[in-house]
Parts: sequence; C-alpha cells; structure tokens
Amino acid sequence: MAESALLSIRHLTTEFIQQPDKRVSRALADVSFDVLPGQTLGLVGESGCGKTTTLMSVMRLLPANARISGQVLFKGIDLLRLNEKQMRAYRWKELAIVFQGAMNALNPVMPVGQQIREAILLHKLLPPREAELRVGELLELVGIARERGGQYPFQYSGGMRQRAMIAMALACSPSVLFADEPTTALDVMVQAQVLELLKKIQQSLGLAIVLVTHDLGVVAEMCDSVVVMYGGKVAEYASVDAIYNNPQHPYTQKLLESFPDLNQSAASNLTLASIPGSPPRLTELPPGCRFEPRCHVRLEKCKTEAPPLRNVAEHHYSACHLFLDGQE
Repeated sequence: MAESALLSIRHLTTEFIQQPDKRVSRALADVSFDVLPGQTLGLVGESGCGKTTTLMSVMRLLPANARISGQVLFKGIDLLRLNEKQMRAYRWKELAIVFQGAMNALNPVMPVGQQIREAILLHKLLPPREAELRVGELLELVGIARERGGQYPFQYSGGMRQRAMIAMALACSPSVLFADEPTTALDVMVQAQVLELLKKIQQSLGLAIVLVTHDLGVVAEMCDSVVVMYGGKVAEYASVDAIYNNPQHPYTQKLLESFPDLNQSAASNLTLASIPGSPPRLTELPPGCRFEPRCHVRLEKCKTEAPPLRNVAEHHYSACHLFLDGQE
C-alpha cells in the first residue's frame, strides 16, 4: 500500500444489526486500499458486493444500526474515531459524494442554486453574498448557465441534474470526490459528457476521485487503479493496466471475459463468458472464500479457509489461494 496516500482505508468492516432478533449482517469485511492525490480509483463488482456501502462507511452516512470498525485515515486522521460534530468538518469540506440517482437526490421543492449554497453556508466558508457568486461559478464549471440556479430540479434534464449534483459536491472544494455510479439512468451520450466533465474537473482542480461503476469500459478509460470487490471483500487491487492485462483473481478474470473485446471480431464476441450462480447473501456467507461456490479453479481448502489479501506483484494484491499468472 502507498505511503503517499491521501486517504487510506485499513481493515474496514461494516456490520448491520437486524432488529428485533439482533442478527448480524456483515456487509464489508477487512477492506483495505489507498486513494492517491490527483488519481482516480475505480470500485467495481456485481450489485450487492459492497461498493456503495464502502463509500457510505467512509463518509459515515449509514443508519444507526450500522457498526463500523477498522481505520479510515485522511491525511493521518482516523475519521472513525471522530464524533459526529468533528466529522462534519470533514464531510463535504474534505470528502464529498455524488450520490447514485440524481433524479431523486435533489430536493424537488427547493431551487437548485439554493441547495448548492446550503453546503457553503453550513461550513461558513463564505458570507451569503459571496456564496451566491460561488454558486454561479460552480454551475458554470459543470456546464450550466448561472441564471438557471433559480430553477427547480424538475426544470432540469437528467444530465443537468447530475451536473448539479457534481456542482454541489464541489461546493466546498474537497480533496476527495466519491462518485457513486454517476451515469446511472442517463443515455449513452449524456453518460459520456458526465464522465468527460469529471475528467476535466479532476485535471483543473487536482481532485482524487473514487468512482463506483459496473462498467468495465468506464474503468479502463477513467481510472488509474482498480479495487475489485466481491461479497463485501476486496478480491483484487492493482493498477488498471495490471487488472486488465494480468488479472490474478478468478473473479476478475471472469468479469473481464464477460465484457466484449473491441479488438476481436463481432463473431468472437457472440460467446461471452458468464459466472454461474449468484453473489452470497450477507446472512449466509460461505465459511471459506466467498467466491468459492462460483469459482472455476477452486481448491478444497477454499471451502473452509478465507484467503487473505496478499501482495502477488509490485502494487498488485489478490485474495486467492492460487497464484494465477493469467492462467486458468
């Protein structure tokens, strides 16, 4: 793991206590990775693997029945040891999030500009008059005319609402921006525009971005490093080049095989690989490797021993009992 990291996640574990029987559902288990200054890290995996829960755990925006342990080190400060008042000084000001589903994330009865201004005034960064000017600058930064700040969300298209959510996340000039599937429910052209906007903003502001997505094509285009998650754990963590050219975990291999290769003929892409079965239920996790029931190269000990995340090459980590050098 990198010593120069801006944000370091160490052994992050998140559990939910179900009522009334006090049953424990472990959504995250021993998650570790680093976010470097000015770089984009992608969080990928199937639905329910823990991507969004990871972001919400770091931001400490989970419901009261959540129990979080481990470390979330931001510039050396463990955010999990702060009380709620102390955490508010970091939330939005240092760490901001673009929530999934901009269609429903904005307050429908409040002008968009007013919603962006709230974050600025809450942190007392600027007096009201200057905050109004800042809102106009933010809207123009994301490609929305400042005059439209007085309009309501229903007067915006889906793409504009997503841009407004990005403007809101940037209101306090954070160091790290979490983008939780920022192109969900948008058409292909608008998706490309939103992703291009994120790249432009990162280059101009020097942000670190953590991008949650299902789209491996987006990861290849946007990310410097990738965390592949499965069943609430990190399956593999490496640079984007290592993940795509030399995947070490069977789950990563199958994910990549299920994605069309544009360098191959159309006929070759007609038979994409699939992963049999479904991800494990949080209340019925297998005792060993969580991918074992679906794995094509499983060993006997995979049924009973959970593999640790270990260093298999320089800056390349994999949680598998096999050392797979791209071989099946």
